[in-house]
Amino acid sequence: MTRSYYANSISDFISEDRDKILGQLIRNHHFTVEPLQRNSWIKQIDILKSLLRTFEKGKIYFEFSIPRMGKRVDNILIIQDFIFILEFKVGEMQYPKHAIEQTVDYCLDLQNFHEGSHHEKIVPILVSTKAPDFKNIFEINENLFEPLKANQHNINEIINQTLLLSNSQEINPSNWESSIYKPTPTIIEASQALYRGHTVSEISRSDAGAINLSRTTECINRIIENSKTQNKKSICFLTGVPGAGKTLAGLNIANERRKAHKDENAVFLSGNGPLVYVLREALVRDEVQQAKEKGLKLTKKNSAIKANAFIQNIHHFRDDNLISNQAPDEKVVIFDEAQRAWTKEKAGSFMRSKGKDFQMSEPEFLIDVMNRHENYCTIICLIGGGQEINTGEAGLSEWVIALKNHYPNWEIYYSNLITSDNDYLDDKHLMEWLKENCNSEKDLHLAVSIRSFRSEKISSFVHEVINGNHTFANSILNEINNVFPIRITRDINVAKDWLRKNKKGSERIGIVGSSGGRRLRPIGIDVKNEITAEDWFLNDSSDVRSSHYLELVATEFDIQGLEIDYVCLAWDINFYYNNGQWNYQSFEGTKWKLINNEIDKSYLRNAYRVLMTRARQGLIIFIPFGDPLDPTRPIELYNNTYQFLSSCGIPTI
Repeated sequence: MTRSYYANSISDFISEDRDKILGQLIRNHHFTVEPLQRNSWIKQIDILKSLLRTFEKGKIYFEFSIPRMGKRVDNILIIQDFIFILEFKVGEMQYPKHAIEQTVDYCLDLQNFHEGSHHEKIVPILVSTKAPDFKNIFEINENLFEPLKANQHNINEIINQTLLLSNSQEINPSNWESSIYKPTPTIIEASQALYRGHTVSEISRSDAGAINLSRTTECINRIIENSKTQNKKSICFLTGVPGAGKTLAGLNIANERRKAHKDENAVFLSGNGPLVYVLREALVRDEVQQAKEKGLKLTKKNSAIKANAFIQNIHHFRDDNLISNQAPDEKVVIFDEAQRAWTKEKAGSFMRSKGKDFQMSEPEFLIDVMNRHENYCTIICLIGGGQEINTGEAGLSEWVIALKNHYPNWEIYYSNLITSDNDYLDDKHLMEWLKENCNSEKDLHLAVSIRSFRSEKISSFVHEVINGNHTFANSILNEINNVFPIRITRDINVAKDWLRKNKKGSERIGIVGSSGGRRLRPIGIDVKNEITAEDWFLNDSSDVRSSHYLELVATEFDIQGLEIDYVCLAWDINFYYNNGQWNYQSFEGTKWKLINNEIDKSYLRNAYRVLMTRARQGLIIFIPFGDPLDPTRPIELYNNTYQFLSSCGIPTI
């Protein structure tokens, strides 16, 4: 598939008739071409025809697709051993910060995800046509130039000055444009792209060694269609390592089924409040912006109605179906993080506080609701291993127990990992029951992390750290530290500087910490100060509520299921290393209290597991020094934890 609206050698572009070029751009555009867009293309064509005459070799592309971002680069020039990314702002008299970030984002996307661009020199150029000349600094870091600023008169001068740094080699444009594009979007980017109409294959990687999302989608679609044709009720348990794309797979299924099978009313349900709020808001903001760019009027309120039907809070779904005994409108429901559904005790306690008698676990009730359908229905449960982080979370076992004891006629499909990995199900009797009575599907497990596109071994490293295996952790870190930096520091300002220096374009940075890290407050890190998730994850660096400002801290409850590019994890002594093992405590009143309950220990382990796997590109761990005058912040415990993490191979800065 051609990724650009127009492509040609620079020499042929210069000699080709302007109207012919414009006609090709208009034909390949999927929407009605507004006068503003048409005039912008004409201006670009005229400027580039005039200023590129001195370049005998090279290739030019107009509107080059970046599916992960759902956008197109205005122009790409391949000249010698350089890839020039040109973003035009026709009529602009300044060099806006957001436009510079957008140009850099295109470059980062190509560098990170486009195989032909991995090792080539990439040059971002913002062209504000009516802006004054700007004195550029020609600096390059890891094959990416600092963004350059040009106007309609000096593009060729800037390109020529850049070419002085050439190594006299040439990029083969044919090989470059046909090379593989393997994006790994954030869940926010992915949900926006799917909502716009991109396919999961366009926005996700497709490495031969990974069980890719497309195969998983096909497997689940086959199960749904089989249930439909045979009038059966079915349930699927989809597992995956942290960051493997379970949520993306669920969103993709819900999106596909809503478009192709409207009668099913497929819905994506999550008990993760921050995830629901962030994704809904992201979809609304993006849809309103897309409409604006097409010259259409769409209010946030009208957009929100559609987004709220697509993504719902699981507890609202539960409460709605407590009121009625009728079958719900939805025939296909996707439960995200299904392992976090509530136990009978937790659900009953919560309902009693609202004056209602409730005698089921949440998994049993949700199956019971769907069982009201007279014909077919399908439940897809997305299960994360070792990710229960709160009291009363049932885990996978409660789903299996409910099916085993109450719903013998349901067709059950499960990931083959469930019966071989204690991270998912630690009851051997339930494992054997699944093996004997249900259907194992290897494509219901996503084995490779796509959150951390720089390395697929981050989750393995974190697993060894949490298990206290510093030797194994060190060995893994030696393999990944060149592509995924992990650092440790005792100074929060050093950590903040590291985040800011590594960030490029609109990449997102932020501080996270355990909700139990109460003694970080003297250092200015208050985990009790709640964030507004939509603002923290979506707002830009000018907003004090955004993650970029490095003031507000996200806890495991805020960030589970989401991710940002560079993370600072502030580590407190609620989880500390001492005497050769991890120790667990909670801060109550004025002092620390040891945690002895094994379930509560597992919640704390999983909280730190979640926090350590939220970064896509790099992680820095901040451990305070403690205070000899403060008995709640003993120096020894902070030091011992720091020394253990250092023994795992994490360099100190």
